[in-house]
Amino acid sequence: MSKKRVRLNKEEAIALGLKVKTPEQGRNTFRAYIDIESQQKLNQVRHQGVYEYCKERGIDFNSVSQYWDKTKEYSVQVRPTIVSYNDISRQIIDEMKIYSPSYPNIKRKKTKDPHLLVIDPADVHIGKLSTSFETGEEYDSEIAIQRVRDGVQGILDKTSGFEIDKFLLIIGNDILHIDTPKRQTTSGTPQDTDGMWYESFLKAKAIYVEVIEKLVGIADVHVTYNPSNHDYTNGFFLADVISTWFRNCKHVSFDSSISHRKYYKYGSNLIGTTHGDGAKNNDLPLLMAVEAKKWWSESQHRYVYTHHVHHKNAKDYAGVTVESLRSPSGTDSWHHRNGYQHAPKAIEGFLHHPEFGQIARLTHIF
Repeated sequence: MSKKRVRLNKEEAIALGLKVKTPEQGRNTFRAYIDIESQQKLNQVRHQGVYEYCKERGIDFNSVSQYWDKTKEYSVQVRPTIVSYNDISRQIIDEMKIYSPSYPNIKRKKTKDPHLLVIDPADVHIGKLSTSFETGEEYDSEIAIQRVRDGVQGILDKTSGFEIDKFLLIIGNDILHIDTPKRQTTSGTPQDTDGMWYESFLKAKAIYVEVIEKLVGIADVHVTYNPSNHDYTNGFFLADVISTWFRNCKHVSFDSSISHRKYYKYGSNLIGTTHGDGAKNNDLPLLMAVEAKKWWSESQHRYVYTHHVHHKNAKDYAGVTVESLRSPSGTDSWHHRNGYQHAPKAIEGFLHHPEFGQIARLTHIF
């Protein structure tokens, strides 16, 4: 993990939970190397008054680039140390160098009755905050991560009686709740948040790596990324990081482009995915026929899985079934106030037979 060299006094070291060292001669501080989270905490310690002021007023302390400290004796312009995108990127690069992902080739046994398992942790919103005091339910980053973990395992448990020869893992779709340091979506809508933007990014990266490593131990994995409205930029960066992470694994393939509609063919199945905030549902069948014309002609069972709305909605069109997926995320203040609540919270999967199409829906409800 990327660390930065700083000078600390005794009180700062104790606040960070670090071992206090003997200061150098003529100094009251000593050198130490601290990670990004400790840098953030050190900023809060060194600028305690401003941190508490921002906290009381709902201002992102990390967006404060400078402030004036004025007394009767002096007036000083202060510039806190800002955790930058470069700091985050260096940490990711350092982690990759340490881990240096190298995955062995796996000899798969030939399956007699193969199936494709689509696993789609939709609209997870890592970084969203909801409190039971207001909305009647708790939700934060840790709950989000655990629900992805439990949901994927639940889908696997429910399909343990089937032979799986391929996974289609859908990523993106508002995996991150915000897209800016100001705690806003890509278009600038303010959000109730838990933690910092970079913490959410790193947590999302970790859970995606964990899930893919779990799945690849069972069968080869194709990962499809759908860009989305809450995290249009950071979601794309995240997908690119994940595809880079598994670049040396021959058993994982990616479609991580910024295209809003993606298609995948399995046997006589043609499967489309999109976030659901763009093209209308009744236009998706014709778009599929035009954008995946070759696969359309070779398929008998066609599906488009959409997201965004956080509830179940399915309709058969001529030749294509369009189905929206539930979300595992909690209800924040805005959704609670407007009554967008109480739909089942779940992670869903779909079992496809190469000849007979979708033969089962799997739902892990929270």
